[in-house]
Amino acid sequence: MQITFGHTARKDSWWVRPLLVFVGLSSFIGYATWAAFQGEHYSVGPYLSPFYSPEIFGSSPHSWFGPKPTWWPLILPFSPALLILWAPGGMRFTCYYYRGAYYKSFWADPIACTVSEPRKTYRGENSFPLIMQNIHRYFMYLAVIFVILLAYDAYKALWFINPTTGESTLGLGVGTFVLAINATLLGGYTFGCHSFRHLVGGIKDQLSKSPVHKKLYNCSSCLNKRHMNWAWASLFWVMFSDVYVRLCSMGIWTDFRFF
Repeated sequence: MQITFGHTARKDSWWVRPLLVFVGLSSFIGYATWAAFQGEHYSVGPYLSPFYSPEIFGSSPHSWFGPKPTWWPLILPFSPALLILWAPGGMRFTCYYYRGAYYKSFWADPIACTVSEPRKTYRGENSFPLIMQNIHRYFMYLAVIFVILLAYDAYKALWFINPTTGESTLGLGVGTFVLAINATLLGGYTFGCHSFRHLVGGIKDQLSKSPVHKKLYNCSSCLNKRHMNWAWASLFWVMFSDVYVRLCSMGIWTDFRFF
């Protein structure tokens, strides 16, 4: 008897979860790709979209080294986001949780428990592109740096230029909260990562003999218990953060200032 793809004895709505994951991840990938190639409306006042942070080269006041470099190939579109998004994107793509999510939803490998797959063989992670999963820990190192930079962006979002005096003054706007929440969610996702937990404590043979490592390991383990929640919350909030900054920059939304 030949078993076809999707064959199962399950009576529940097993297809709902992989479908929602497919729609959710596809929506994020589609928007992030579009936003990354825009190269404009990614900054307004002290706010910088997390898709463009750090802005190594660019036209906004947040740029580290000025405008587009002269060495950039003319045949390639330029956007500050294209220089940095590969790092947090690599963290997400190789994440242990997301592997299970998109293996099921995109590659049906398998699409759900006790549901037949569309293939008869299993290639594992020994060939391209899945072999790239083995460098997850290195993307994690970069992700920690990005969390620190995004936390600094949230701090900078507290300082507004006075249009009269031109001086930087302390303030608080809705965008400040948006960027602060973004850094918090990304921190919860990154510091609860399995690789980070191994880095701070898992490498020890006897964790109880290293109090500092044990404390860090316990904190990371606490975050790791809700790793899926951190992953999804941070994914959509970073997208919302870009939407917020973009619409404020375009004049469609007005950033409310508390003071």
